[in-house]
Order: sequence, then C-alpha cells, then structure tokens
Amino acid sequence: MRVKLAGFNIDADIVRRLDPDGGRHLTPETLSAAYARISRSPLAVDQLRKQACLDVEKSRRSNQRIIFEMGHHSVAEHAVFNFDIMGVSRLALEEIERFRLASYTEKSQRYVTLEGDLVLPREIRTPALKKAFVEAVQRQNRFYVKACERLGRRLKRQHAALLQGAAGQRLVEGWAKEDARYILSLATSGQVGMTVNARTLEHMFRCWRLSPREEVRRLAAKLHSLVMPVAPSLILFPEPTAFDREAFSASDEYFSSLPAAVPRARAGRPGAVSGAGPVTVSFSANGDDLILASRLSTVRRLNLAQALSLIQKTSPAQKKRMYREFFRQVQFFSAMPREFEMADITIQASISASCFAQLKRHRMATLLSGEYEPELGCTLPASIANSGLGEEFLRIIDATNGVYSRLRELQGAAAAYVLTNAHRRRILMKMNLREMYHFVRLRDDEHAQWDIRLLAHAVAARVRERMPLAAMMLCGKSRFNEEYERIYQAPPPGIDLK
Repeated sequence: MRVKLAGFNIDADIVRRLDPDGGRHLTPETLSAAYARISRSPLAVDQLRKQACLDVEKSRRSNQRIIFEMGHHSVAEHAVFNFDIMGVSRLALEEIERFRLASYTEKSQRYVTLEGDLVLPREIRTPALKKAFVEAVQRQNRFYVKACERLGRRLKRQHAALLQGAAGQRLVEGWAKEDARYILSLATSGQVGMTVNARTLEHMFRCWRLSPREEVRRLAAKLHSLVMPVAPSLILFPEPTAFDREAFSASDEYFSSLPAAVPRARAGRPGAVSGAGPVTVSFSANGDDLILASRLSTVRRLNLAQALSLIQKTSPAQKKRMYREFFRQVQFFSAMPREFEMADITIQASISASCFAQLKRHRMATLLSGEYEPELGCTLPASIANSGLGEEFLRIIDATNGVYSRLRELQGAAAAYVLTNAHRRRILMKMNLREMYHFVRLRDDEHAQWDIRLLAHAVAARVRERMPLAAMMLCGKSRFNEEYERIYQAPPPGIDLK
C-alpha cells in the first residue's frame, strides 16, 4: 500500500507570494485532470498528477472535454475553494447557506455583540423609502442595545455563581445577546467562511442568478469573477437554464388562481408566541418494521416486500427484544446505521428567523421555506417579556410591519430586509430517522438555544409515539444517560479513551 498527501487548501495570499505569475498556474484544475485519468490510465496517480502540473493548459482542455463532452461532472468535485464572504445581510446568508455539499462557518449573533452594521438593499432607491427603512432599523438596533444591557443585569443577578470564572461570564453575556438579537433586522450585516467544490459552486451560480434579491445576484458575479482566472475549465454551466427558470411556471400560474385555504389575518399587531407553536408531523408507515425489514432484506437476500411480510408476522415482544439489543451498546455520539434512513419524518411549523438560522444548518435534510410573513406573528423571548420590555418590543414590531407593508407594495422581495429575527416563516422539512437522531441529539440538548430546542423537543415526542422501538433512544445528548438507565436499569457502557 502507498498513500500520499496529494494536496490541501492553503491561504491564497501565500499562493500569490509563492508564484511570481500571480498564482495562475497554482490551480486545483490539475488535481481534477489527474484524477479524471485514473479510470483510463495504467500510470500511478502520483505520476498522473505530475503530468498534469507540467502542462496546465492541457489539463484544462482535458477537464473541459471530460466534463462537457463526456458528462463526468464529478471530476470538478476534486477542486475545492475557500471564500471569505463579508458585509452580506442576514437575509442573503440564508440563500448562501442552503446548499448541502458546502461547508459554512458564520459570524454568530448569539456570541458577537452587534454594532448596528446593516446592508441597505439597492432595490430601495426612493429617498422617502430609504429614510423609513433606515429609521426602522435604527430603532430596532437601539432596542437591541437596551435589551442587552437590561437582560445582562438581570441574568447576572440570577446566575451570580457563574460569574466567578471567565467562561461563566461569557456564558451569561451570551444568553443576553441571544434573546436581544430577536429584534435585529434581516438587513444586519454578517460574514461567513465558505468551503465548496467546483461542481457545487457552479450549481450555486445558477441558483443565485435567479434570486429575487440584487445582493445575491451581485455575490454570484463577484465569486464568478474570482474563480474563473484560477479554474476556467471547471465552471462550464454557470448561467440558469430554461429548466431552472421555467420548470414551475405552469404550476405556479395555476396555484395563483386558487383561493387561499385560510384567510389571511387582518393587518395590525401580530400574535406573539414563545416558540414554534403547533407542529405538524407525518411519518413513513410502520417505521419500526421498515427498518428491521431493510436489514433482513440485505442479510437474507430477500426482496423488501418479502422481508416486510416476515417482520410484520414477528411478535411485538420479539421486535422489542431486537431493538433493545441493538441499542444496548449505543453511545451518546453513535451514528445510527443506514437502515434508519428508510423511515422518513416530515415536519411543518412556523418558526422565527432566529430558529431558522440554526435549522438551515441541517443541510442533509430536505428543507423548504416560504417568505417571512408578518401575519404569522412574531416570537417574543420570555426573557424580554419578563424584563419589562415586551410592550416596547411589540411596538417596534408593529412599526416594522408598517414599513414592511410600504416596501412590499413598491419594492417586492426587498421588503423582507426590514423584518426582524423575531418574524416567522413556514417551513416544511423532511428527514429520515438517522438524520432525526442527529438533529434531536444536538437541538434537544440542555445547551441548545431555547427556540430550536422547543421545536426539536416537540418533534422528538411525536416521533417516539409513532416509532417507539426505533426511536427508543431519541433524545438530546444531555438526557442520554437518563434515558439509557430508564430503559436498561443500568448506566451506559463506559468509553475507553486510550
């Protein structure tokens, strides 16, 4: 066996200093070209890489031929880029971070004190509307500062013991920022570090160029201009196709003619709630049986229908024994096996922008979201209400909704920038039980932010009702030991860290 480190990502400023030609020949295209030839060349892969590096232009022609003529788009996945994306709005970040096969680390409003930076959408060109927009956001920002101070004082009194150490002080200060940020607008400026392969980046370009927001379309143009000098052979289809533009046009036209199933709420103060509210959950039929049948099908070489029939004839007591033995050696960090992907759960809820900011990170799930709607109400943190700031919070929400209505009528999608982290949208999310374990373990934990924890806790309870065997250990990681001991009357198995 021979294994070599073929490459790794390094800072582009260092690349430019190393290459007197400005880094033009230090390109990830050579890796893509070399790896593409593995399937058809007798040479060792390190020799293929050496050949590709000796003639960059030939490597580029090879990439274009393989991707365009042969349709092997996967070779572009070997080229990886890192981007610093700065000074973008919270609203734009939602579009940026919606892609599964990319990695993101975002400036957190839970841990960083905000200083009023905002992105003024270019769509808003009328001086009167600009003035109304800026005044609304400034009012939100003033309340944020006030709420940080008042919540901070209150929390320090409640948790005086934590203030003895620096870590405890940061924790308490973070709790204050966490709830104060609900009043911040979606125009608030942020930043993100993004790592993405060339194939996914090309897909991003097509999606972003169809965005209703100019900010996102400009981002696509900037990133495209940065990548093309470095890797021109890997980004071949950056423009939206007719399918991208028109696939849903006929159905959307029909949908627009349908009457609304539920009348919209009248204008005025929206309802204020403290969490996700009612959550609709649907399931694969017989999820417990389906997981066992999937395993039986593979180990006994049966078709799924035969396996499912055998499992359905198995006694409930025997199925329970099988699941109890399955979970007996489980640890709080254990990933469920692929068989758990056969059982699906679909969730629908109305959630705040703050909750969505965390939910969107679960990118392996299917997540569909509508626009933010003032009619859905707002999420009012209990700490804000308990600190005597609830009425002022809601007055600012009322004023924000008034500015939103004016902007919506004249500027369309750009109106959403003035809405806040407390405003709500409908989401439809589907994940399999394997992903659900990861989601609940992380988000129904005692250290999780309260808004998404309420959602995760409600969903987990429904899943355990419908899949009592396969979801036997579905809980936040802080409750893992308690649940294990409840089921097995013994502590979980120890972990040898040596």
